Amino acid sequence: MSTEPVPTKSVRRVSLPFLSAVAIALGLAGSTFIASHTWKEVRKKPDKNNIRITGSARKRITSDLIEWSATVEAQGADRTAAYLALKGGTEKAVAFLRAQGVKPDELQTGSASITEEFDVIKEDKVLPGTNVPMRSERKESKGFKASQTVTISSTNIPQVEKASREITTLLEQGVDVASHDPNYYYTRLGELKLEMLAEAAKDARARAENILSSAGNTGVGKLVYADMGIININAANSTETSNEGNNDTTSRDKDIITIVHAEYEVK
Repeated sequence: MSTEPVPTKSVRRVSLPFLSAVAIALGLAGSTFIASHTWKEVRKKPDKNNIRITGSARKRITSDLIEWSATVEAQGADRTAAYLALKGGTEKAVAFLRAQGVKPDELQTGSASITEEFDVIKEDKVLPGTNVPMRSERKESKGFKASQTVTISSTNIPQVEKASREITTLLEQGVDVASHDPNYYYTRLGELKLEMLAEAAKDARARAENILSSAGNTGVGKLVYADMGIININAANSTETSNEGNNDTTSRDKDIITIVHAEYEVK
């Protein structure tokens, strides 16, 4: 029996010293990159620190404009009767206000409104031949109601306040009149807001200086950012706040509070 030679695979031999040399080279390259990158980070100038602060300003103001209204009402069997009764009541109200010193250009009379009023009549009936109750409702006219509003806008606040308290004396003369609460406004609010924002900005810088001085000798640098916060106009001595801002019209004396957010460089 003949035997054929068995083929053998060739094996490539790599010397260990060569592999070690490659690994060492890669390790040196990686360490060199890390070291150089770290050195760059160390040498990089740190970002400049800033300080963010909130400043505020508060001031008491007195309203210089008042708006007030009164509503006159009258009734009649028909529209014409209701209107004529309303006209007489409104004329008496206007004459009263003129006698109080209100000027013609400060007074305005609104349009008359006339509506029909009804009584609701409820009836319980039993269907013929049964014991089943049935309720029905019907409307019955009880006449017409007319109303008209008289409005005053004036800078003479004490005068209008007095008139608003005393106009109900017309009830003794048969005039159906109702006095509403007055509204108070400050007409120079636009220019005052600019003044208050400047005060709030000064307060913000003063606060930043106090904080930094207490931490060392660091000083406040230039302003890099600022925005206006909420402006609240509250009744005097009120601490009410709102995310949308308040604008009180119910009080003659008010407190205006302004907020400024500012950011400064730190020296």
